[in-house]
Amino acid sequence: MQPQFVGVTGLPRAGSTLLCQLLAEHPAIACEGHSSPLCNALLATRRSISSDPFFLAQLDVQFDLSYAHLQSALQGFLRGWYAGTDKPLVVDKNRAWLHCVEYLLQIAPEARLLVCLRDLTQVYGSIEAQHQKTICLDFIDQLADFDRLGRADQLFAKDKIIGAPLVSIQALQDLPQAVRDRVFFVRLEDMLERPVQTMASVYRWLGLAEHRFNPERLQLRAHESDSHFHHKYLHRQYAAVQAARSHPVPARVQALIHQACRWYYAWFYPEVLARTGE
Repeated sequence: MQPQFVGVTGLPRAGSTLLCQLLAEHPAIACEGHSSPLCNALLATRRSISSDPFFLAQLDVQFDLSYAHLQSALQGFLRGWYAGTDKPLVVDKNRAWLHCVEYLLQIAPEARLLVCLRDLTQVYGSIEAQHQKTICLDFIDQLADFDRLGRADQLFAKDKIIGAPLVSIQALQDLPQAVRDRVFFVRLEDMLERPVQTMASVYRWLGLAEHRFNPERLQLRAHESDSHFHHKYLHRQYAAVQAARSHPVPARVQALIHQACRWYYAWFYPEVLARTGE
C-alpha cells in the first residue's frame, strides 16, 4: 500500500523544522525533516519534457496516450522516492510545494499540505537577528549591503524568500475549494505555546489516531545543512519545545509590514491588528 503524501511548506523562520520534528513523534509518520529535492525534481522534469522534441512529436499524433505516459511516470517518480517506507504517511519538506499544489494533486490526489506561518514582523526579525550574528557573510541574493528597511523591502519582494511564499498563500483564495481543503495552516506561536494541542489538531486533520508526546523530551534527528543559505536561515532542533522569543523590529519596518501585508494579518493574526489598532 502506498503511503499518503504530506508536504510541509510555508514561510521561512516559521517552524517547519519544529513541525517536522513533532510530526516524526507520531508512530504512523515517516518524516526525515530535511528539505527535500523531490519537488524541485518534479518541477525540473516538467520544464524539460515540455521542450523535448520527441515527446512533443508524440503529443502531436497521440496526445492522450502520451500525456498519460507522462502523468504515470511522474506518479511513479514521486511514489518511488519513498518506496522504502513502512509507515502509512510520509512527509516531504520543501517550500515550493505551496507554489505547485495543483501540480502535486494531479500526481498524488490524496496529498495534503501543512503550511507554516508566523507573525511576519518576527519572520523578518529572526532573519535580521541571524544576519547581525553573521554579518561578515552575505546572503545568497546579496542583501547584506542594504540598510535594515531596504533589506526588509527586498525580503518581502514577490520573488524573495518571504515574499514568494506570501504570494502563494494569498493565491490560495483563487483555487477551487477542493484544493484549499487539502491545505492546513500551522502557526509557530501555537506550536510553541500549545504544542500538544496544536499537534493533536494536525494529527486529526491528517486522519491519524491520537498520539500523546512529551514536549519536554523530543527525539533529535539528523541536522539539516545550513551552508546553502550561507548560515542565514538556521535549522536547529532541540530536545524540548522552546519558549517563544520576541525579536525587536524597527518601527518603520513594522509599519511597512503591517501595511503591505494587512490581508495576512486579517486572515491569520487578527489579534495583532486588534492590539495595534491598525
